[in-house]
Amino acid sequence: MIVRELKENDLDQLLSIENEVFSTPWKKEDFLYELNDNPFAKYYVLVDETIIGYIGFWITFESAQITNIAIKKSFQNKGYGKTLMNKCIEEVEKNMCENITLEVRVSNFNAIKFYEKNGFIKVNVRKGYYVDNHEDAYLMIKPLGGAYSG
Repeated sequence: MIVRELKENDLDQLLSIENEVFSTPWKKEDFLYELNDNPFAKYYVLVDETIIGYIGFWITFESAQITNIAIKKSFQNKGYGKTLMNKCIEEVEKNMCENITLEVRVSNFNAIKFYEKNGFIKVNVRKGYYVDNHEDAYLMIKPLGGAYSG
């Protein structure tokens, strides 16, 4: 398995995962914007023979925000999400960020458990955050050393 940067010709495989995993998947145009026009965005894929997962995040000054992380359903619960999360943390720490944030559906117990295992804590609730069903989201944060680490 290797983790590498997302390329434009990966998008069909990525979109297949996106549509399998999320109830409100991003569209190709969303990812094209992230790749080509968003200077804060970083996206990585986990590749076996094909892409089995990906993670996207924004680095903005002293903070990072995970935009999406997904693993093909047939590869879930095998530690691959941890591999992608470790890559994110590595890149974020290189950029001296103080924390990583993300939103997650309050009903997504498996994801919440995964994030908590990776050092994220719930800090707030975003009421009606998701457009498909107006479900609330937890805002979760993982504190990092940032520029102030000794």
